[in-house]
Amino acid sequence: MYAAITTTKNKRLTADNKERATWKYRRSILCPYELAVKELTVKFEHMIEEYRENDRYSPIEQVSGRVKSVSSILEKMQRKHIPIEQMETEVEDLAGVRIICQFEEDIDTVAAIIRRRTDMEVKSEKNYLTHIKQSGYRSYHMILYYIVETINGPKRLQVEVQIRTMAMNFWATIEHSLQYKYKGDMPPHVAERLSKASDAIISLDHEMSSVRNEIMDAQNSSQMQSNLVKDILNNIENLYRVSSEREVSKIQDEFLRVFKTKDLRQLERFHRQLDIIAEGYRAQAVHHSM
Repeated sequence: MYAAITTTKNKRLTADNKERATWKYRRSILCPYELAVKELTVKFEHMIEEYRENDRYSPIEQVSGRVKSVSSILEKMQRKHIPIEQMETEVEDLAGVRIICQFEEDIDTVAAIIRRRTDMEVKSEKNYLTHIKQSGYRSYHMILYYIVETINGPKRLQVEVQIRTMAMNFWATIEHSLQYKYKGDMPPHVAERLSKASDAIISLDHEMSSVRNEIMDAQNSSQMQSNLVKDILNNIENLYRVSSEREVSKIQDEFLRVFKTKDLRQLERFHRQLDIIAEGYRAQAVHHSM
């Protein structure tokens, strides 16, 4: 009897060890997806920087990414009856990137940018802005093919990109938490209130769109001022190397006077004048060195 119990226990341990080994192997499969999320996040964040450095409005406000946890993958595979060997082909959102925009109009702009890129290939798109889910969920989804370089060579994998406004993201975060709490069986009164909140989010996005141009102008002016100030301070710092401290102090005092006016045109004029002064000092320095 003891031998039979031991045999049964050993078989169970062997099965458990085999399952753990299988999932350790499957977990290693997720490493390239982690790389894809990091690379795509960096690329979209760099896009934001490019827009701002060029004094242009960025349709992307912020970017985040994640790789699906093993428990979430298992739950999805069980729910959709996906065999483990088909995990990478059938679970399209193993890697996910979320792009947040300020305005609903920006969503189309971002989707168009992604379609034009040569380092990403669009597999499919789902528009939950025009085809709102029954729960009230709104977003724009794209499944991309993306290639990462691994120690075993290039790997082509799938990444889900969600594009939504800040308001949509707020609603979706709350809805996700409630779905988790109620395990997909949300009480009708909670679902109804969530639906009303979704309607309010739609109204909010529409109201924000009505003042979009004014907001964009204000943000562009702020970014332009920030870039001008950065260039001016760099020029002043460089002048300390080629000019007298007294002269640079005068320039610095004049900059502070102009900056306090908060007049962008005056700041631009000062920036141009400082460029001419700095170029003159650089020319003198080159002449003396010859």
